Amino acid sequence: MMTRSVLYGFLLCAAAALPLQLARGAAAAPQAPAAAEAAAPPPAVPEKGPDSGLPLPRFVSLAADKVNARTGPGARYPIAWQYQRRHLPVEVTAEYEFWRRIRDHDGTEAWVHKNLTSGRRYGIIEGRVRALHAKPDEMSDILLEAEPGVQAYLRKCPDRIWCQVEIAGTRGWMPRAGLWGLYPGETFD
Repeated sequence: MMTRSVLYGFLLCAAAALPLQLARGAAAAPQAPAAAEAAAPPPAVPEKGPDSGLPLPRFVSLAADKVNARTGPGARYPIAWQYQRRHLPVEVTAEYEFWRRIRDHDGTEAWVHKNLTSGRRYGIIEGRVRALHAKPDEMSDILLEAEPGVQAYLRKCPDRIWCQVEIAGTRGWMPRAGLWGLYPGETFD
C-alpha cells in the first residue's frame, strides 16, 4: 500500500514526464485509441439475487390480501404497515435469505417474506384515465377506461409501445407509457 507521500511523489513524477511525451510529437497519439479500447469496461451484467438467482431489481406482485411490511429482513423486525391489496406490483430491490426488500409505486421500501410475492406481473395505471383498446392501435375500439391506481394484469408486452393487459375480466391493449410495473424497453410474452 502506498503512503500519501509516496503516491504524491509518483504523481509529481508522472506530471513531470507529461511535457516530455508531448514534446516528442504525435508518435504516442496513434496508440491512444487502442489503449482506450483495451481500457473500456465490459458490458454490465444484471445483478442476480444471492438467494433466488433471479435478476435484481425485478418486478413481482403481492400474493396475498394482507402482507406485513417490516422494517428489516426477519420476523423479529417490527411491522411498519400492512399492504392490503393482492396483486399490487412491487419492485424487488434486495434479498436476504427468505426476505425481499420491495419498493412500491410510491417509492416506499419495506421487507416482506418471499412467500408473499408472486412472479405474476401486474401494472398500475399512472397519471390520467387510460383507454384499453381492442387492438394495439390508438384508432381501435375502446373497451374501457381505467383511472389512475387501477391494477392491470400484464399478459404480454411484445414491443416497446403496447402491452396486452386484463382489467376486471376485460382483455385488451394499452400503451405501456401509462403503466407502472415495467422497465423501459422491457418486453415479454
